[in-house]
Amino acid sequence: MEHRTLGRTGREVSVVGLGTWQLGADWGDVSEADAMAVLEASAEAGVTFYDTADVYGDGRSEQLVGRFVAAHPDAGFTVATKMGRRMDQVPENYVEQNFRQWLDRSRRNLGVDTIDLVQLHCPPSEVIDDGATYDVLDRLVDEGVVAAYGVSVETAAQALSAIARPNVASVQIILNAFRMKPLDEVLPAAADAGVGIIARVPLASGLLSGKYDLDTTFADDDHRTYNRDGSAFDVGETFSGVDYETGVSAAQEFSSLVSDSGLDVTPAQAAIAWIVQQPGVSTVIPGARNVDQARSNAAAGLVGELPPAFLEGVADLYDRRIREQVHARW
Repeated sequence: MEHRTLGRTGREVSVVGLGTWQLGADWGDVSEADAMAVLEASAEAGVTFYDTADVYGDGRSEQLVGRFVAAHPDAGFTVATKMGRRMDQVPENYVEQNFRQWLDRSRRNLGVDTIDLVQLHCPPSEVIDDGATYDVLDRLVDEGVVAAYGVSVETAAQALSAIARPNVASVQIILNAFRMKPLDEVLPAAADAGVGIIARVPLASGLLSGKYDLDTTFADDDHRTYNRDGSAFDVGETFSGVDYETGVSAAQEFSSLVSDSGLDVTPAQAAIAWIVQQPGVSTVIPGARNVDQARSNAAAGLVGELPPAFLEGVADLYDRRIREQVHARW
């Protein structure tokens, strides 16, 4: 699989990584054995970048990833975690004492002295805009608590604010065929600054797999059930903020584009490959709940150049069906 430099971390990572939210919580139950099998399958398929967070299963995801990485000490893996959602997301909670407590817990969960990359986990804009935030993070780098830091954001404006900071290594943002706004300014700005882009929610919470219809149901503890109205966290994290009915219909069109273009790939692989080919993207982090998904997602990193007719069709689909719902919001 192709590797790219992850911004100012200087680390080479696989263009398709693995998001491990599913291995912690909020996507239905995934057993420990299944979680470890997903991690193993992804590594066998060439994945070297793993993204987790301290709140995924209240640390379960970090612990599983930490055990897996410890069992492969020479594999060259890079692990990114996130912090900032163990308390209310208000500016006064983003202070040095809390950063240190959160990071100490994550280091224990991951079984490391120095975390490869820590990301603020979608904090308020005031935190991203405040120079004091980065002063603390710089101290933590100097002390070896973390090797590098970045910011996971909800909006393009937040991304641009973070990119302007001299020591931000990476920005994680939602980017997929149903969320194209980052293409306008964020990706060019990141490329100019040498900041890595980690693309999350690449399948719009599974919509772009083309496997859902209006009768599809999800578990009660799956955010695709309980967060459609944004009552638990930003609604843009669930189906990329697209209403479910529109998303299902647009995803069917996307699947037709894949087949009509003669691509010998699944819709999900085409969706991931589309992101990989956007200039400025460092890595894409689809999640996986089973071994087959992990292998299939990783294979998207081998698709090669997508045909111009397909790319034009994706842009047209976004403009006709999706842009009005999401482009101005995030």
